Amino acid sequence: MTYRQARYDEPLLCERMRPSTVPKGDLLDVPASLRRETLALPDLPEHEVVRHYTRLSQMNFGIDTGFYPLGSCTMKFNPKFAEELARLPDMARVHPEQDPSTVQGILRVLYELQEALARISGMDAVTLQPAAGAQGEFTGLLLARAHALDHGDGARTEVVLPDTAHGTNFASAGMLGFQIRELPSKDGRMDVKALEQAVGETTLALMLTNPNTLGIFEEEVVEIARICHDAGALLYYDGANLNAILGKTSPGRMGFDITHINTHKTFTTPHGGGGPGAGPVGVKKALYPYLPVPILTFDGKRYGLEWDRPKSIGKVRAWFGNAAVLMRAYAYILSQGADGLERVADRAVLNANYLRHRIQDHLPVPFRGLRKHEFVASGEPLKAKGVRTLDLAKRLMDYGIHPPTVYFPHLVEEALMVEPTETESKETLDAFADAVIRITKEDPELLRSAPHNASVARVDEVQAAREPILSWRMWQKAKGA
Repeated sequence: MTYRQARYDEPLLCERMRPSTVPKGDLLDVPASLRRETLALPDLPEHEVVRHYTRLSQMNFGIDTGFYPLGSCTMKFNPKFAEELARLPDMARVHPEQDPSTVQGILRVLYELQEALARISGMDAVTLQPAAGAQGEFTGLLLARAHALDHGDGARTEVVLPDTAHGTNFASAGMLGFQIRELPSKDGRMDVKALEQAVGETTLALMLTNPNTLGIFEEEVVEIARICHDAGALLYYDGANLNAILGKTSPGRMGFDITHINTHKTFTTPHGGGGPGAGPVGVKKALYPYLPVPILTFDGKRYGLEWDRPKSIGKVRAWFGNAAVLMRAYAYILSQGADGLERVADRAVLNANYLRHRIQDHLPVPFRGLRKHEFVASGEPLKAKGVRTLDLAKRLMDYGIHPPTVYFPHLVEEALMVEPTETESKETLDAFADAVIRITKEDPELLRSAPHNASVARVDEVQAAREPILSWRMWQKAKGA
């Protein structure tokens, strides 16, 4: 696989537009305080606007243009039939403030989705409100706190996290003011003895994903659940890695009390890119009273919304959730069926382990045993040549491959986190492995100066995030040219 990205500067429209003068007579109806002598409106022909946005699209890298092995974040192909369903007028033009009697169709879709997610996750009930996985975590901890307070356990203010946890777990607990206790791993897994010593009367919950971020299954999860429950604490499942266990087991079967589900990771909805997402939350029966309002209901004849729930944590998002994203997940689940979802897990695990075996002689993969949906290799051997994992990741861009996640989780030196997902072919996996192997043998200077074929070369990523320079002209201005 080879790919050379288009290289050119693309000015902003505001840098190219010609001011369009509006005569004063056309401003008579505008209040005096808002009037201007002229209005700077774009005055560009249609073909220039079309070319502008087409060129921008060609400069982007997305899952529709190439391989995106972004470990932990799970970037996989979104089937186009689900996109079409979400755009149907009967779906797109429904207004959330309509009376439930006039939107029975979408309420049925949402109700059936929440029931399907409850069955898949092994939970007793699901809310579709949260707009992302991180908000799902936040919601889950709100539910845990409500449960504790309702049972007179207000002293439970500590959340326990393994060192393999996603960063959003720490952020969610911290935003709610909980004390965070991080536990070290043992051979890439939860240290059960350390957990026994850590949990107690002040422990609200343990947040855990299984398999964990190393792609390793926590084989002692039933014992972990027992330890937490014996201490009066709840067990929270981070659903980021649910795609690895579909049809094999579920958070409910493993003993978890609460789970969030990242629909983009498991059910091929758009990742978001700053836009809307979905992070439904499932709970066991004991936490059902605290779910956000309204609850979607069905009495055998009509679908409705239940608001009278005195113990509810309230709303966590406007209306009922991101319905168009949820429609995509619903369509995907129906298209696969139970057997198809199990095959998703089979393929995700197969692809990850195939890639692991292809590259582990060149980039070692720490810790023993089978991996599930992802694995974490170490670029430490490259350091002897003065090359870092970051350099390898940047060089992959020259091969038309989006870099995997780097330097996470932190317990692997020079970490390279790879998740191929179940949607990729063997040809794509081989192309990735061949590129990685070839890069490990290339001239170190070539790697340190990569990428070479991208529109922009190596940048200061921290500064770029804080002070984005969007065009060549802006760069010249920033440099005083």
